[in-house]
Amino acid sequence: MTARKAPALRPLADAVNRERRVRLRRRLRMADGIAVLCWLSAAVAVALYIAYGGLAGIADPGAAVSAAGVLAGLAGTDLILIMLVLAARIPLLDRAIGQDIAMAWHRRLGKPALYLILAHVVLLTAGYALGDGSTVADETVVLFNTPDMAIAYLGLGLLVVVVVSSLIAVRLRFPYEAWHLIHMVSYVAVLVAVPHQLSIGGVLADGTGARLYWIGLYVLAFGSILWFRFALPMWRSHRHQIRVSAVERIAPGVVSIHLTGIALDRLGTAGGQYAIWRFWTAQTWWHAHPISFSAVPTRSTARITVRDLGRGSAGISRVRVGTRVSVEGPYGLFTTAARSAPYLAVVAAGIGTTPIRAMLEDSRLGPGEATVLLRATDDSQNYLWGEVAALTRSVNCHVYSMVGRRPPGLATWLSEQALASGVTLASVFPRLAESDLYVCGPQSWADLVVRDAKNAGLPAHRIHVERFDW
Repeated sequence: MTARKAPALRPLADAVNRERRVRLRRRLRMADGIAVLCWLSAAVAVALYIAYGGLAGIADPGAAVSAAGVLAGLAGTDLILIMLVLAARIPLLDRAIGQDIAMAWHRRLGKPALYLILAHVVLLTAGYALGDGSTVADETVVLFNTPDMAIAYLGLGLLVVVVVSSLIAVRLRFPYEAWHLIHMVSYVAVLVAVPHQLSIGGVLADGTGARLYWIGLYVLAFGSILWFRFALPMWRSHRHQIRVSAVERIAPGVVSIHLTGIALDRLGTAGGQYAIWRFWTAQTWWHAHPISFSAVPTRSTARITVRDLGRGSAGISRVRVGTRVSVEGPYGLFTTAARSAPYLAVVAAGIGTTPIRAMLEDSRLGPGEATVLLRATDDSQNYLWGEVAALTRSVNCHVYSMVGRRPPGLATWLSEQALASGVTLASVFPRLAESDLYVCGPQSWADLVVRDAKNAGLPAHRIHVERFDW
């Protein structure tokens, strides 16, 4: 099915594949290093407390329980600050692990951090009560009336609200604005806890290395948030002066929004990436949207393609020519930079075709190097299929389509007809074992493609799925 590379092209192809493998190893080392640093930071926080005599004063059970509470609080606060760093959209993190992985780590740390902070409160209160010979209730009242502790309790309450509401947001698919508001509260929760860290118990006494460490970690976390989430996007939006130049209807409920601006190629967008877009109209200014580029930006033009999936996306499909646009990004590792194998396999469904189209445009494909499967429930969902076909067929690559509903009651990404005909992922992509697989489409559907790819023996680092995580 796949054309062989000409003998003259093999040395070049071998060099490209070696470069991809080197790039993969470098990225995996960076990812491992980042993961180690995340946990090492909590260990450093605990070690500094011990090094500066935190355990020296333990002379009774109350002091031991209190010390355990302090350790839990230090570890929990450290993890929360690491969570802020992971959510800051730092370019180095995006290049190493991708925004979706960074946010997965961010979410994974949420519960341990909360449990540690709750343990901090409970253990300290119990420890102080043991030392004073009072009840836990009486000690809570005393602590609440201690300078800086009232706002520390406020921070705890806000943190509980953030974690619980974040879980609800994930389950109910809150819009980006709701998620953003929730996480703005988390910044407040962390900040209001600072005074009691500096004033209570001498844990972070002036002039100690522990105090310098914590000041540095706070500056890193909040400095990254302020710069990469707010200052840099504002500066870029002002610099590039992006405006809507045309709104093109390409299917029922789907439009391509054409944009113009200054030096848009300086955004550094790779095909397959997305950005956070804000359209400045009375109806849409408050709503930010994670949307993929559907074409690689040129010096003066860019394009995104949007499907009406709710009030927010429906609103931007009606924006007028001339509307000013803010941009945050680009983000994501759903690009050819993540490739490590000589062949490329692509499965896209619905509006998931848009980042695939941009990625293929940005790929330097050799003859027969790529195989693309475009999936739709019916013919109304063939968004940008003609453009994808033109990009791949121009270099003698293969494009297939699969149209039809999935069989009811079966967990499969295939259409009913394809499944009955014995189609499998391996039959569509005969060189799957030598390929990187890129998947983009509805999340539950994409998970089924990934399941089949893993069952076919494809390693995880060769499976790339686009997820618009915040």
